[in-house]
Amino acid sequence: METLLPIIVQVVTGIIGGQAVGAALQQAAMSQLPKILGGAIGGVGGAAILGSLLGGGAVDPAAATAAAGGLGSALNLNNIVGGAGGGAILTGIIGLVMNAMKK
Repeated sequence: METLLPIIVQVVTGIIGGQAVGAALQQAAMSQLPKILGGAIGGVGGAAILGSLLGGGAVDPAAATAAAGGLGSALNLNNIVGGAGGGAILTGIIGLVMNAMKK
């Protein structure tokens, strides 16, 4: 459960970021499916990239056992900001590509 919960947080925050960008880019007229998929995939990818940039790749055994308490370890800056940002960026790219394909 410790490995699944951060991914769920990343997917949910990615979908939220994707929905926000999808609402802002109304001229792209994207349906819900590209916004949800782009947000979810971008959320996981963005959180992974942000985690590696901030040095979150190495796992400290003492910190892992202390953070195994549940939801607190999943709700960190990498998961939330990386998820929302990655979801927003990927959904924005998908919206721009879809808009360019319509012309």
